[in-house]
Amino acid sequence: MDLQDQLKNLFPDHQPEEPIETNEPEEEIWMQEDPIVCKYEKRKGKPITIIEGYTGADKDFKKLAKELKTRLSVGGSFKNDSIIIQGDYRDQIMNILKEKGFNVKRVGG
Repeated sequence: MDLQDQLKNLFPDHQPEEPIETNEPEEEIWMQEDPIVCKYEKRKGKPITIIEGYTGADKDFKKLAKELKTRLSVGGSFKNDSIIIQGDYRDQIMNILKEKGFNVKRVGG
């Protein structure tokens, strides 16, 4: 007896709802002509990657920060119009941004 059968036994009058499908396209992130700067620093002896130079809306940059942190499975934050990622992930971040269509410039090292 699987979970669906158990639920039917517990709630015989329940009619399951159809899942609501939304065909709204995912919001596009604004692309810019100027390159986004990807640089490496050490703070308190720990390596971090900083991405800055995005001229679009803050909500788009925050969405980009969240996607980068999720795809790389690392921590980070969005502060002062820059994305701070824990660790040295310049190459991976540059590849992800190039896939999205951004022009990326590597600074330092």
